[in-house]
Amino acid sequence: MDLIQSLNCRGKLLTMDRPRIMGILNLTPDSFSDGGQYNKDATALARVAQILSEGAEIIDIGGYSSRPFAPEISEREELDRIYSITEQILTQYPEALISIDTYRPGVAQQMLDLGVHIINDISAGTAMGEGQASMIEVVSSYGDVPYIMMHMQGTPRTMQVNPVYQNVIEEIWDFFVEKIGLARGAGIKDIVIDPGFGFGKKIEHNYQIWAKLGELMKLELPMLVGVSRKSMMYKLFNTTPDDVVDLTGILHFRALEAGAGLLRVHDVKEARRVVDLYQYLRGNEII
Repeated sequence: MDLIQSLNCRGKLLTMDRPRIMGILNLTPDSFSDGGQYNKDATALARVAQILSEGAEIIDIGGYSSRPFAPEISEREELDRIYSITEQILTQYPEALISIDTYRPGVAQQMLDLGVHIINDISAGTAMGEGQASMIEVVSSYGDVPYIMMHMQGTPRTMQVNPVYQNVIEEIWDFFVEKIGLARGAGIKDIVIDPGFGFGKKIEHNYQIWAKLGELMKLELPMLVGVSRKSMMYKLFNTTPDDVVDLTGILHFRALEAGAGLLRVHDVKEARRVVDLYQYLRGNEII
């Protein structure tokens, strides 16, 4: 399904006339694939330079690990991990679009005040700090911030205990209909949906979503897909996250065929090749 839209990222227009790549910058010591690699300013800035040079349009910065059974950290610690380096990135790479991967409204507000462009919320607004405004209230108060909302069953600490679905794609659809309604009602204009591969889903649930992924495009919103190095591949073949870059590429191509407009990735160069191949095949009416 062809869906051409644009996202107003604090006055910077990101057109969705072709698939876009979001490069991951984890500033955590314990993320499942690259924890601890970029938690020094020099290595983080070098990673940003690499992400941009390899063809990503968005840098997604996270300071809280959302891997299964991840330990809880305070809001203050999350901010301490991301604030200073994000400030440096905004100064040194003004052309880059910066997304913050957080479900905490207080973190989102401080980072938006700093000048970031996008909020990427794994909880789709269901989590909130005590005594704080909700994430939807925070994002809507800025007026020009795209909001990425992801489907997740449970929380990072509980989501993989025993996720159960009667019909996974129908339940994701119903979830998004509710959350989109709340966001629209609050005045959020630019919304991106993310089916949440690996978040509160067994391996079989993830592949059931693949079978019907294109159905979510009927919501008429840009869709982000994040499968990079995930356990739905490496556990299936009893290997490691670093050993499934080729399989990630296959799923990226399938996501583009289904209508995804954003790929959230660790391996930007490889994802860029997938997008370029897909664009070539589409442009020459081969697919």
